[in-house]
Amino acid sequence: MDSTALQQSPGTNLDDRLRDVPGFSLFRRSSSLAANPTTQGISLRGIGSSGASRTLVLWDGIPANDPFGGWVYWTQFVPGEIGRAEISRGAATSIFGDRAMSGAIGLFSRPAEKLHVLAEYEFGNDSTHDLSAGFSDVWSRVAISGTARAFTSDGYFIVPASIRGTADTRANVQFVTGDVRIDHYTSIGNLFFKTSMLAEERQNGTVLTHNSTGMGTVSLRFVREFTNDWVSLAGFRTQEGFHSTFDSVTGGRNIDSLSYRQTVPSHAEGGAALWQHHQSKWNVMAGADVYRVEGTSTDHLVPSGLRVGGGTQLQHGVYGQADATLGWVRLFGGVRHSFAGQGSQFLSPSGGFVAGKKRLRARGSVYRSFRAPTLNELYREFKAGNTTTKANPALLPETLWGAEAGVDWVGETGTFRVTAYRNALDKLITNVTLSSSAAAIVRQRANAAAALSRGVEAEFTERLRNFTGELKYLYVESRYVTGFRVAQIPKHQGTAQLTWLRGGTFASAGLRSYTYQFDDDLNAFRLPGYASAQLVIRRHLARALSAEATLENALDRQFYTAFTPTPNIGAPRQWRVGLRWDGRVH
Repeated sequence: MDSTALQQSPGTNLDDRLRDVPGFSLFRRSSSLAANPTTQGISLRGIGSSGASRTLVLWDGIPANDPFGGWVYWTQFVPGEIGRAEISRGAATSIFGDRAMSGAIGLFSRPAEKLHVLAEYEFGNDSTHDLSAGFSDVWSRVAISGTARAFTSDGYFIVPASIRGTADTRANVQFVTGDVRIDHYTSIGNLFFKTSMLAEERQNGTVLTHNSTGMGTVSLRFVREFTNDWVSLAGFRTQEGFHSTFDSVTGGRNIDSLSYRQTVPSHAEGGAALWQHHQSKWNVMAGADVYRVEGTSTDHLVPSGLRVGGGTQLQHGVYGQADATLGWVRLFGGVRHSFAGQGSQFLSPSGGFVAGKKRLRARGSVYRSFRAPTLNELYREFKAGNTTTKANPALLPETLWGAEAGVDWVGETGTFRVTAYRNALDKLITNVTLSSSAAAIVRQRANAAAALSRGVEAEFTERLRNFTGELKYLYVESRYVTGFRVAQIPKHQGTAQLTWLRGGTFASAGLRSYTYQFDDDLNAFRLPGYASAQLVIRRHLARALSAEATLENALDRQFYTAFTPTPNIGAPRQWRVGLRWDGRVH
């Protein structure tokens, strides 16, 4: 998805814009606009059902997943800054290791331009204010760019009005984020330095629940290119502090009692080395990486007591991958050996083919991947509503054997892609119900029974004069061997979008649809299906100045996101209008 595609899709944060990709979902249906950050992990193709992400997110080549819990802070990205997003569904490559079990997402910042300025302000309902600014410049051997964003919104109630009490407040978010990048081009190679930060504060829907995050990352990378070779060295460090409070709501949702306060400091360091060699008929690459994370979760219980859990996790691996072209067939294969921490080792092979002639292409691959439990799953207990989820220090890594096959057709004005896949999962980490009543639910993270996920994804695009139509669909059947459906995975989901572009005016109307899914491992809480409509209109006014209006959940449909056991609902209708300057200054 290039910057144009990302701008055509409505959404306050980047995760909302990526939902047009079939199979992309957070742990729950909630947007990062109101969701607790610990539920913002990504699943692709209906794999998994916990807050930890089973998809690796790389931002300019540096891991962006939370070091302690694996989820993703989507507020750290300025949507207007992202030049493109590359989404790889499935672990078809052996390059990536832990946290890439269901695929990987690569986010790439826009390249620096000469005296370029980005400035944007949007205002919306619920007292929403969104201000972004960026600047870049290029000299003979140096390029510098920086972006900042400040956002505030009163948010919305996440409990239906029919059961709402005085303990309920709006779930909202305020944050400031920014990054600076410097590229230095020398005769021996290119040096890349980047630093980013995020300060975020959230009210979680009741009077006494809120959380805050402070996070910063610094990274450095060196790249040297030769005639047929390419070498890269990279290193990074992330420091984070996460604070949260948890409560118990009783008395017809009119009594809110504090349960405990939680503090989770963590930090991570990592590095990677990569070598690539290119020839006309074949390519080869090899590399190694290391990742170390340390964190502690401390709970101050009310009225008294202390609960502490945490530790250190060290992971490292080596990998190689090669491809060769034989006529109209391209073959590829690779292998990765990983030390996943806690004494675990894994071998992750992959292989496949691509065969194409003229407008038609066939492809297929097989692969093995894994994900080690995060420190969050091993040591941190938490509450969502009146549902308590306990940690489990005895968790084992989960594994996946996958296979997929597909066909692509690329015409002059349209494209069609279809892929069928099968994923066999073992020791899948999920939240297992220990007890359940109308007042409270107790769960614990555990390696559940093996599961099988099978599905088909299809995408169709057609252009006709000023119009472009897109249809995307995913069917997935994810079940444990016990017969229960894997939680948080709808069997059918799809998007439809129609865009119109003429002169300086752009308009887009879209529909996202999901069938029902279950909120728990026992399939006792069923979340009904729903559909939502979105609209975007943008008008070029002068030079680099444009105006924009956005409408999400245009029909104001109420849909359920969780049962804790209290029903939770998603965002009502959201609208925003604003001005944007994106161009060179003289």
